[in-house]
Amino acid sequence: MTLFEALDFALAAIVLGLAARTISARRVFGAVVAYVAYGLLLAIIWVRLYAPDVALTEAAIGSGVTGVLLISASTRLGPLAAPDAPPGAALKAGAAALSALVAGILATAVLYLPDPAPSLAPEADAHLAETGLGNAVTAVLIAYRSFDTMLEKVVLVLAVAGVWSVAPDRFWGGAPAPLGPAAPDTALVFLARILAPIGAVIGVQMFWVGADEPGGAFQGGAILAAMWMIVMMARLTEPPRISSGWLRLALIAGPGVFLLAGLAGPVMAGSFFAFPPGFAKPVILFIEAFMVLSIAVSLPLLVAGPPNREAGR
Repeated sequence: MTLFEALDFALAAIVLGLAARTISARRVFGAVVAYVAYGLLLAIIWVRLYAPDVALTEAAIGSGVTGVLLISASTRLGPLAAPDAPPGAALKAGAAALSALVAGILATAVLYLPDPAPSLAPEADAHLAETGLGNAVTAVLIAYRSFDTMLEKVVLVLAVAGVWSVAPDRFWGGAPAPLGPAAPDTALVFLARILAPIGAVIGVQMFWVGADEPGGAFQGGAILAAMWMIVMMARLTEPPRISSGWLRLALIAGPGVFLLAGLAGPVMAGSFFAFPPGFAKPVILFIEAFMVLSIAVSLPLLVAGPPNREAGR
């Protein structure tokens, strides 16, 4: 067994252990911490599988933003009361057996795939030069399955609208509650002042290099979102009012510009969501720039929650 094989087995064992810990933890905070660690280790596994783009997304969303969201939710919910009738041994055994059955079916499906497995990768790679991009993942997301990618951003906007909709009518147009205490720890304030500018530069750089290297709009936008959340947790700024015009424009900018580019496709290139030959890369980067903006705004708003302060306050 080589060193890397031993590392892979160790990672698999630790990830399974953390998954079990996340499910079995009796305290919400302990379950969230285990979940964040689980996501970070999954990012390492994706790197080992030579999928750095997925690893970056997992680290930023799977453990970073989602971890903050779960911690914020657990803080607002407070201590959970013990259930009146905890699940019995039969129910636990049934759930475990069902989980094992699903895992076995998935493993069997993967192991019995034909060799080589069916893939459109050769066709996608053959036409990669036509997009002007060097990163095949970005080309697939923006050029080959652009409609799906646009709808993913629409889902984010709808999710934010759904969170806002649970607010009482008297708070509509107001601002969510602050993410941090009134007097945050000085270490957190110092971290926000130092880390946020550096993280903002990294987020923009991650978006820019995504055309040719691992990265892209979602990864860059997620990093920018994390920096904004850190700044709000340190109370260096407050969550904005949901009635702000700039905020609503930023939310819809990504899917809106994407849709306009798609509608211009028949004129520019003869097909819906097609890009003009020789100008595909600039058009894609233009679309991704607005996608970064929408992602960087929508994710912190999901964490901030519905407005609970009146518009005038």
